[in-house]
Amino acid sequence: MPGRPLIGVSTYLEAGARWGVWELDAALLPAGYPRLVQRAGGLAAMLPPDAPEHAAATVARLDGLVIAGGPDVEPVRYGAEREPRTGPPARERDAWELALIEAALAARLPLLGICRGMQLLNVALGGTLVQHLEGHAEVVGVFGRHPVKPVPGTLYAGIAPEETSVPTYHHQSVDRLGGGLVPSAHATDGTVEAVELPSTEGWVLGVQWHPEMGEDVRVMAALVEASAR
Repeated sequence: MPGRPLIGVSTYLEAGARWGVWELDAALLPAGYPRLVQRAGGLAAMLPPDAPEHAAATVARLDGLVIAGGPDVEPVRYGAEREPRTGPPARERDAWELALIEAALAARLPLLGICRGMQLLNVALGGTLVQHLEGHAEVVGVFGRHPVKPVPGTLYAGIAPEETSVPTYHHQSVDRLGGGLVPSAHATDGTVEAVELPSTEGWVLGVQWHPEMGEDVRVMAALVEASAR
């Protein structure tokens, strides 16, 4: 349908994925991501890992970009030693998604980071991460919920001005904020749950939770609206 902005969503790259009679390497994206883009009025395009030098050309074809959730960012990316509870690296994703973020920022393309995507946005701008955080992924493989409170006057507060219960599953979080980023929501324990750049830098937002696992489309709808402009 003409008029619907094209939203690129980064994907997993998994060895030995299984479906039907097949067991093959696959570029994967949980269906909640494209469904949320579609419910918010956009067209979804999967962006599997590619050579980082192709990021700018990829971004040039998009109206908006989502960096999806996934594995832990390799600590070397933010100058840290790997701690025991940090997961195995996903180097192809790290390289590709960091290049996408840098290209999107340079092009002022509307950008939404979800969970890992928010952490990568922070790392791309020189920030660091807490490698293990208790209480935000209580049961392995099961999304929980907790409230997040917006910071008044921020982009996120304009999208969701009230305290909101959100779907969550993560064991890492933002530590030192990357250059220019400001926190725009917190959990009750003080964990930074959303970050953004000032509006003068374009539309750039990261959320630590998983909107694709809930019914609230406001964050994605705001991205789609910005992308349509």
